[in-house]
Amino acid sequence: MRAKCFILLTAIGIAAIEAMALDIALPHETGAFKQDTGAEIANGQCLTCHSVEYVLMQPPMPRAFWKSSVQKMQQKYGAPIPDQQVDALADYLTKNYGVGTNGASAATPVHTQSTPPNLTTTATTDGPKLAMKYGCFTCHNPTSKIIGPAYREIAAKYKTDPEALTKIDQQIHKGGSGKWGPVIMPPFPQINAAETKVLADWILGLK
Repeated sequence: MRAKCFILLTAIGIAAIEAMALDIALPHETGAFKQDTGAEIANGQCLTCHSVEYVLMQPPMPRAFWKSSVQKMQQKYGAPIPDQQVDALADYLTKNYGVGTNGASAATPVHTQSTPPNLTTTATTDGPKLAMKYGCFTCHNPTSKIIGPAYREIAAKYKTDPEALTKIDQQIHKGGSGKWGPVIMPPFPQINAAETKVLADWILGLK
């Protein structure tokens, strides 16, 4: 009898614990790096694993520190940072977060750019080149899933959606997670409206 009571109480206790379990949803990334030459590399490479706050927590340091940090992420932790971007990224971090800078005002709120497309704002109107420029291929591939979905999957999902361009625009500028899994996509507010349309048109045109 005691054994039965013990089993019953144990079952009730387990059920109570399960009922108390909470789903924890992490907030979306709402910050981006300071706008300057090299910001597109920082947003494309660093925000894949870190928030802006990770950089803000670092004390102002010289270029050697930032370059060694970038190389450590690249060589030790396997960050897919191309060798040709290491110096540019170190220069950007040093100028905006290194010695002689004030990192307290570094986080820039993300907002959707509402300015009308102006094709004269960029000389590059090629989707793959823009994806390379902003580090999109770190997480995406045209045909296969890496961290984020393949671009062909995105094209298939929005094939018949009349709001496809708007949704892709918001995803690029605001980032977020949930549409394709729990992995957070960093925001890219520095991509202008014309470039966003070129990227979206290229992605939606993949078959």
